[in-house]
Amino acid sequence: MNRHLILGAFLFLCSHAQAQSDAEQITNTLNDYIEGTANGEPDRLKKAFHPDFKLYGVSDANELLIRSGEQYIANFTPGQKTDRIGRIISIDFENNAASAKVEVIVPKFSRVYTDYFLLMKYQGAWKIVQKSFTWKSVRMEAK
Repeated sequence: MNRHLILGAFLFLCSHAQAQSDAEQITNTLNDYIEGTANGEPDRLKKAFHPDFKLYGVSDANELLIRSGEQYIANFTPGQKTDRIGRIISIDFENNAASAKVEVIVPKFSRVYTDYFLLMKYQGAWKIVQKSFTWKSVRMEAK
């Protein structure tokens, strides 16, 4: 009886440790996105995104926008900071699939973006495979 209890506790702790490890890995991937866009680090973006990822949004004309990851990453110049401020709102995962929500304040455009990510874990790493986003205008306080 005690052996079964100990074995059960061990298996629970192993699965819990793996869950924390995945949560940390997902957080690191999202931080590569947040910091890469804020600090002009295209290599961090390439690390965070699957090479074939796509971005989806809706234009002011209410049309679906679809961009390749390559086009998106090309918008960031190495070393050029963008004053973007990002934070992770939520992460949900099961096995090798995850979703996440990130909020990004972009003072230059007086906007707050909400990004929704789909991530997959393959070959031992979590990668963003899709990003859908929306935004709203906000009033920025003068410094």
